[in-house]
Amino acid sequence: MPAKKLLGAALPVAALAARDLTQRRHALLRNYPVLGHARYLLEALGPELRQYIVAGNSEERPFTRDQRRWVYASAKLENNYFGFGTDNDIEYTEGYPVLKHATLGRLTPPSEPTAAHEAWVPCGKVLGAARDRAGAFRPDSVFNISAMSFGSLSGPAVEALNRGAALADCLQNTGEGGLSDHHRHGGELIFQIGTGYFGCRDEHGRFDLARLKDLVASAPVRAIEIKLSQGAKPGLGGLLPAAKVSEEIARVRGIPVGQDCVSPSRHAEFSDADSLLDWVEMVATETGLPVGIKSAVGQDHFWNELAELMVPGTRGVDFITIDGGEGGTGAAPLAFSDHVSLPFRLGFTRAYSAFARRDLTERIVFVGAGKLGLPDAAVTAFALGADLVNVGREAMLAVGCIQAQKCHTDRCPTGVATQNRWLTRGLDPTLKSVRLANYVKTLRRDVLKLAEACGVHHPALIDADMIELLDRGQSAGTLREMACYEPHWGRLSAADRDELERIMTVTAPVGDAAPASKHAR
Repeated sequence: MPAKKLLGAALPVAALAARDLTQRRHALLRNYPVLGHARYLLEALGPELRQYIVAGNSEERPFTRDQRRWVYASAKLENNYFGFGTDNDIEYTEGYPVLKHATLGRLTPPSEPTAAHEAWVPCGKVLGAARDRAGAFRPDSVFNISAMSFGSLSGPAVEALNRGAALADCLQNTGEGGLSDHHRHGGELIFQIGTGYFGCRDEHGRFDLARLKDLVASAPVRAIEIKLSQGAKPGLGGLLPAAKVSEEIARVRGIPVGQDCVSPSRHAEFSDADSLLDWVEMVATETGLPVGIKSAVGQDHFWNELAELMVPGTRGVDFITIDGGEGGTGAAPLAFSDHVSLPFRLGFTRAYSAFARRDLTERIVFVGAGKLGLPDAAVTAFALGADLVNVGREAMLAVGCIQAQKCHTDRCPTGVATQNRWLTRGLDPTLKSVRLANYVKTLRRDVLKLAEACGVHHPALIDADMIELLDRGQSAGTLREMACYEPHWGRLSAADRDELERIMTVTAPVGDAAPASKHAR
C-alpha cells in the first residue's frame, strides 16, 4: 500500500518534469524541472511574504505597516497609539516634517484620547460663494472621500463608502464612472465628469447637458468636478475591459454591455484654459452647483494661464483639486505611476502660487489629494493652503483593503477593487461603513489635536511657518521657505479666519487646566 501511494504521488511529479523538459517557453523550467516552479510560487507570494514576515514597520510602500495599523485601529476604534517612541529615522531622513507646537498658549484642549472624536471640523471657506453659485455651501468636513469609480471598486465597496460618508458627515466623490445605485445610501456627493462623460453622455458618447441636469437633480450632489487628470496616470486615458462591463456598469456609464470601455486622454468639450472656463460657467449656470477641476501638476503654463484668465472675475472655477503623483487608486502603467506628474508638495505649491501671485486664492477652495489620509501628511497640506483633503486608498484600507496590490487583476482578495461576485460577497457594506466613518472621525480628531498643539482652533489655521523640514537632522527650514511662499500665502483671509475661529470656539470641546495655586499670576 505505501508503495502504491508513493507511485501515485510520483507520477504527477514525473509528468510535470517531462513537460518542463520538453517545453521551450521558460528556460528556468527546462534547466530546473519541477524545482523551477518554486521560484514562480515565491514570486507570486512575495508581496504577502514581505508584508507579513520580512519587511520592517516603516519599509513598505505605498503604505507602511505602521500607517496601515493606524488606519485599521482607527477604523475599528481600537487603540491607535504607539509605544516606545518613534522608529522613524528622524535624524537621517531629508525633508522629514516636524510640527512646531506652542509651548504656552491660550487654548486648553481636552486631554482624553477620545476627545473631539465627534467634533465638527468644517471647511474654512464657503464653496461657491465667491461666484455666487445658487448651491454654494460650507462642507461639513475637511476630510472627504476621493474619486473612486464604481467599476474600479465593487458595488459593496462603493456602498460602504457612501453609507460611511453619511455617518461621518463628509462628501463622497463618485469618480468618473458615473453615479450608481451604490452611491444612493445617504451620503452627499461630488459628481465627477471625466473625458468619457459617463452618466451624462448620449448614445454616441457625446456630453449631454440634459442628462447631467437630470442626474444631479436625482441625487444629493453638492458640486461637480471636471477631471482633467489624476496622479496615477496623468495625460493617459483608461480602459475598463469588456469582461468587467456588466449590465449594471453599462447602464450606469451609458455604454454597451460586454465591450471595452475606453476613457479618452482629453476632453472633447474644451481644448484650452479659455474654453475650459467657458464650459465651467455653462455647467455652473445650468445646474446651480459649484464647479471645479481636478488635475495632477505637470507643466506650469496651464496654471499661469488659468489664473490670468480668472483675474477679471467674470469667469472662474470654484475649487481646484490637486492630485499628487504619489497618489493613485486606479491601475496604471508603471512609468506613469513612477515618473509622470509632480508629488503633492511640489505640485500643490506650484499651482497654488500661480493664483496667490494674482491674489485669487480667496476665491477658490483648494483640495489636496495623494496619500494625505494620515495626520502628518494632512497637516502639511493644510499648511500649504489646502482647504480640504480627499482620501482614497486610506478609505479603501478602512473598508477592508489589505494592500495586496492586485487592483488591476480583478482578484482583490477582500472584495474592494473587483467585480468578482464571489469575492465581493465577503464585503459587508453595513459593517464597513461604520469603520469608514470611524476612520474619518479619528483622522479629523487627530488633526484637530495637532492644530490645538500649535495653538490654533482649526487645521486650516496652521500656516507654513509652523512646520519645519529636517535636513538629515543637521539643520532645518520652514515649509514656507521650501515652498517659496510669500508671508501671507497659504493663509485664510482675515474674514474667513474670524468666522472659523467663531465656529470652532462655539463647537470644539474645551479642557480644564489644573486648579491654580495662590502664587499663580
